[in-house]
Amino acid sequence: MGVFTYELEVVTRIPPSRMFQALVLDGDNLIPKIVPETIKNVELIEGNGGPGSIKKITFGRGNQFNYVKHKVETLDKENLTYSYSVIEGDALMNTLEKITYETKISPSPDGGSICKSISKYHTIGGFEIKEEQIKAGKEKSSGFFKAIEAYLLENPDAY
Repeated sequence: MGVFTYELEVVTRIPPSRMFQALVLDGDNLIPKIVPETIKNVELIEGNGGPGSIKKITFGRGNQFNYVKHKVETLDKENLTYSYSVIEGDALMNTLEKITYETKISPSPDGGSICKSISKYHTIGGFEIKEEQIKAGKEKSSGFFKAIEAYLLENPDAY
């Protein structure tokens, strides 16, 4: 088994606590509303949404995958950190044991946020992640941050 890691940093104009509220604490409701073509819905399968909870994410029509299940690993509202692992679903493509995502939202000097995300792909056997797959993953992750930023800028009273 190998582990392929990549980091992403996105700077937004949204203050950290507001970004965390929208992205993490209410992301299961908000994200399907603002990017329904990507995420159709999020269903809590087990738990209360905190660490140990299992969520099923159903992807939108035209997506190359149908669903994944996430396990919430950590949720720290005080330090604005969140991590989860993809533990089941066709996105693992029978070549990945799991994918772990760690997100931390920090203040930027201009009053906005610096959103840092670390993705770790735990491969099965000798499978290797290709550079174009990493690039596509970064673009998709960056797109979520930017979609939430756009929504919050258009809806200043939300969160």
